[in-house]
Amino acid sequence: MSESDELHGRARKMRDKARELKDSAAHTSDPEERERLQDRADRLEAQSEQVSWMASGDIYPRE
Repeated sequence: MSESDELHGRARKMRDKARELKDSAAHTSDPEERERLQDRADRLEAQSEQVSWMASGDIYPRE
């Protein structure tokens, strides 16, 4: 498996985890827990985008 394939797989796993966290956030009744889960999901999505850019050869991730 190439490094690019590994990075794409890693990004996919991160997006999947972010979806799980968002789903959990949507179903929790505790506002603080909801915010914590949503923040974590947002960070994972941003990281997955950076990993995807690296896999595609974009060496300048967006900020």
